[in-house]
Amino acid sequence: METLKFKTNIKCTGCVAKVTPELNNTVGEQNWNVDVENPDKILTIVADGVDSKTVLEAVNKAGFKAEAFD
Repeated sequence: METLKFKTNIKCTGCVAKVTPELNNTVGEQNWNVDVENPDKILTIVADGVDSKTVLEAVNKAGFKAEAFD
């Protein structure tokens, strides 16, 4: 499994609910998590065959921003 991390502007559980359909369709349920307690609001993807560009497009489509996080 590959792990990708992104810094986002997904700030609360309401934001997570809004992005859920896009991320579930893109990477699958249970393959992602947003740590809203972290100051950088880290989105973690754990899935095979998913690239950063696809994840960024899904997050943007839901109305949020993300950038690669090292």
